[in-house]
Amino acid sequence: MGSSEERVVAVIMVGGPTKGTRFRPLSLNIPKPLFPLAGQPMVHHPISACKRIPNLVQIYLVGFYEEREFAMYVSSVSNELKVPIRYLREDKPHGSAGGLYNFKDLIMEDNPSHMFLLNCDVCCSFPLPEMLEAHRSYGGIGTILVIKVSAESASQFGELVADPVTNELLHYTEKPETFVSDRINCGVYVFTPEIFPAIQGVSSQWKDRANLRRVTSFEALHSSTRSFPSDFVRLDQDILSPLAGKKQLYTFETMDFWEQIKTPGMSLKCSSLYLALFRFTSSHLLASGDGVKSATIIGDVYIHPSAKVHPTAKIGPNVSISANARIGPGARLISCIILDDVEVMENAVVIHAIVGWKSSIGRWSRVQAAGDYNAKLGITILGEAVTVEDEVVVTNSVVLPNKTLNVSVLEEIIL
Repeated sequence: MGSSEERVVAVIMVGGPTKGTRFRPLSLNIPKPLFPLAGQPMVHHPISACKRIPNLVQIYLVGFYEEREFAMYVSSVSNELKVPIRYLREDKPHGSAGGLYNFKDLIMEDNPSHMFLLNCDVCCSFPLPEMLEAHRSYGGIGTILVIKVSAESASQFGELVADPVTNELLHYTEKPETFVSDRINCGVYVFTPEIFPAIQGVSSQWKDRANLRRVTSFEALHSSTRSFPSDFVRLDQDILSPLAGKKQLYTFETMDFWEQIKTPGMSLKCSSLYLALFRFTSSHLLASGDGVKSATIIGDVYIHPSAKVHPTAKIGPNVSISANARIGPGARLISCIILDDVEVMENAVVIHAIVGWKSSIGRWSRVQAAGDYNAKLGITILGEAVTVEDEVVVTNSVVLPNKTLNVSVLEEIIL
């Protein structure tokens, strides 16, 4: 372990309203980082993991959302976890590394010896203390969390090659066209303050070679010219790739789960993974019941204390029920997220679905899907204030807010 003089800060990148478009219609109501997974806001899971870091002095959330959208959450979670948390709003896009550098003076205020950088839309067990210990033993300026994936899916991410003995990062390439490695970047890092001169060095290079820079097609599409401002620095292509093979960066491999939360379907899968993780980290959050005085609970289930669940209901596995929800007699819930103020009436069934705030599911109705988390209509999503009338079946569909369904629908997007 580190000495008592060491201080650690954590920075969590939360993105902004233009980034979460694939998360609609759920992100129409709430910033994506505050959408609940396993009953806790998405960003709460990495924040809770940071609490386990020895000598943690501060957590920063960095993004494009208005400060007021995070103010209440930041205040409550700071008090709950007894850790100072501060939201920092970017004035313009600086890239993943440039955004970090933009707030360098604030981040270095506590004179930290190490700094964690996490992405909010990553779902994993966040083995942060173990990463820190490994990083100290490696030396260098940074350690990257990596995981082994199938060769078919690796090209969707940043692929890397590491020395099998020393774990030094030897090669890094972002979303390559040909197969490089089945180890990918998990979007979780620990750095020493030396990362800042490295970012500054790249920024200075861009000033000298602004028009020679190679940009991705996505960046070219979103830029008025083919060059970017010199303070726009990407962590993966501009920092990790050039520093690979120079005894500066190392890897730490996780054997646990890892997913990216890009779509509502993946949020349901990740809610399941976090519920399973609660067995080891927060078992007090998991519900129990035998169907006598309380509902029958199967597998991992979270029920908010203010929710009302009828004793004859059957809940689970992989179910999260939010505040003030009402689950009626004989209801059956499997693999679903029930959001605030939802009513599920008598003998209704919800399977592989997300039911939006203030929605209502009528008697003997079914809201269901096949449960393919990656497919466009693999789960059923009801937006805010959707009413499903009695004896209606909604299958593999997405329903935007404020709609009333009085006939059954199959594989439809209802605008």
